[in-house]
Amino acid sequence: MIKQLNWLNILIQCKSNIQRQIAPFLKTLNQPQPKLGIGAGGDPLKQIDLEAERAIVETLEKHEISFTLISEESGIKEYGKKPHEHFVTVDPIDGTTNLTRGIPFYATSIAVSTKPMLNTTHAALVADLYHDVTYTAEKGKGAYRNNKKITPSKNASLEEAVIGVDLNTFRIEKIVPSLTSLVRKTKHLRHLGANALELCYVADGTIDAFIDIRGKLRTTDVAAAWLIIGEAKAKITVPNGKPLNARLDPKQKVEFIASANLRMHKTILESIKRTP
Repeated sequence: MIKQLNWLNILIQCKSNIQRQIAPFLKTLNQPQPKLGIGAGGDPLKQIDLEAERAIVETLEKHEISFTLISEESGIKEYGKKPHEHFVTVDPIDGTTNLTRGIPFYATSIAVSTKPMLNTTHAALVADLYHDVTYTAEKGKGAYRNNKKITPSKNASLEEAVIGVDLNTFRIEKIVPSLTSLVRKTKHLRHLGANALELCYVADGTIDAFIDIRGKLRTTDVAAAWLIIGEAKAKITVPNGKPLNARLDPKQKVEFIASANLRMHKTILESIKRTP
């Protein structure tokens, strides 16, 4: 029998431990950093990411939890006697480039699931580590920002919308044609550099949509925000409108459109229909 756990409390402890563990490294980011190789997700490893990951593992082990860690940094690792009881998918620092350059927009992302599949996620946390803003969700219980329930925007007009679009890719010439119509209709495009946090901005109404059709983002980046989006009653699908679901793995890539409401979502889907 799997023991009942207060996952939100545990995830908040993970966030607090991350803040403590990375604090000394924040003071030395402008100094030369050691070369640590390439992480499981394909990006160069940085010491501050590994320290954040270690803080998560330490917290879970303190609670004597058996789990499988699915991490953008270290890959897939098993802990405890029954590691398939819980799957914990993490991006220890989402927006590492922002952090290392002094841009105040980065987060930690932690999702808990019963299987290594996105649609089995049942508890989630995305924490803005600079502004100390924490988004949480449990399946069937709504989504929260600093313990206050959140709802997305009701705006359905592209002309008035603030929309995030991630164009950071070598495939830019292939995806731009799909976005041309949307860009022409939208006055306020943004990309802030931490995708999990930008998805949470859709969930709480800060922005009206966030689009990533590069096929480059990993499920480790979106697992926690996926649940927060759903519990806030915003919309997130793949570009053809079907539900977003994928294997939780640092090498698994996804595309998605997240929108504040169904009307906005339908408008965006129509705008980015791919040309034959």
